[in-house]
Amino acid sequence: MADLTYPSDRRYHAGHLWAKKNPDGTWLVGITDFAQQQLGEVIFVDLPEVGAHFDQGKSCADIESAKVVSEAIIPLSGMILKVNEALVNTPELLNSDPYGEGWLLRLAADDASETTLDAEAYKALLQE
Repeated sequence: MADLTYPSDRRYHAGHLWAKKNPDGTWLVGITDFAQQQLGEVIFVDLPEVGAHFDQGKSCADIESAKVVSEAIIPLSGMILKVNEALVNTPELLNSDPYGEGWLLRLAADDASETTLDAEAYKALLQE
């Protein structure tokens, strides 16, 4: 796992998604490097509807790989403002750039103080 990355500018959820605060106060959400490695080659992403609301820890999307269909567990409660339409035609962005172009959605968080993990705590969780 030493080759995996976990940027320190994000907050992490035990469900293997990250949230990064944007300058406008919204949050960008995506899957972690660990998650994309576990999934293998991503072939399809079923994104949520814009305007939908999800509670922290609930499934907000389905990610299908050659191996498995996995639920994306939202790291913060909130309303979906935007989804990454690029994933419709290029779902492999989740593998090639999970912290950049492979983001899943933009979120208006209900309560940004909800419990999440920093990068070090997330890495420790993976080593348990």
